[in-house]
Amino acid sequence: MSLQACLENIKQQIEQSILEDGVEGKNSLIRSQSLINILHELVKTSLIDEGVSPGLIYPPPGISFGEKVLAEFLKFKKQDVCVFPNNITPREERIDFNGLYNTGTTDPYGELFSEHILSVNIRSQLSSLAKNIDTMFERTYAEPLNLHRRVPKMVLGEVYLISVRELSSAHVSNQQVIYKPFTDSTARSLERYVRGFSALNMRSSQRDDDFKYERVALIIADFSQTPIKIYNTIEELIEDRLLPINSITSMDNLCFQGFTRTLLDVYEKRFGIGILS
Repeated sequence: MSLQACLENIKQQIEQSILEDGVEGKNSLIRSQSLINILHELVKTSLIDEGVSPGLIYPPPGISFGEKVLAEFLKFKKQDVCVFPNNITPREERIDFNGLYNTGTTDPYGELFSEHILSVNIRSQLSSLAKNIDTMFERTYAEPLNLHRRVPKMVLGEVYLISVRELSSAHVSNQQVIYKPFTDSTARSLERYVRGFSALNMRSSQRDDDFKYERVALIIADFSQTPIKIYNTIEELIEDRLLPINSITSMDNLCFQGFTRTLLDVYEKRFGIGILS
């Protein structure tokens, strides 16, 4: 499964749901999680292509339920895609620090095993780019911090899909697929996304920057185009007038290409080769 094919599948399902049942069809599709599960499978496929054993991936390829729940610094949190190590056995441990845990809470995996798990979380924003952007970044910032504070060497990835063109809600209500024009306000929001995810990207050492992910993939796509256009550079965004011509932001190490390879390179440097194969 390629990224392009994955996004075309998402576009086809969204537009078909609108044509068949308008707003309710679109909302029902989003609530069903079937769209985000397409991205989950993309990540799993990419991991396998890079040599990860399918038997170590949870939920397994082709299955959309059964996410693993890991103990973080403050609470337990479900992870979208996990790769378990093949050389360590889980060991149940009592959690003996404060947080949002009840007294006597136990972690079924233990710190050592958890630290050797590679975890990737996947999200999307296919409506307004400005919607809840501050809350989104606060949450995105907190999640690696919560895990790295408990298991500092853990390798974490984040995939985030955004659409640069929002669907017209008025037309969707009439079962029509019409995308709104891009505006200066949308450009400002898009620039915040790029700058924000750049600030949370490329954690190189387990001794600092707990709030960062080892690798982020920010997928910027224009679903109004056929085929869908995927933006991989700032120059492409400026050329299509999606960012100001004098923008100083950077897409370096933010594209999906190379995402899983970078995660695995960091993992092998910290823990050794062959643990996830």
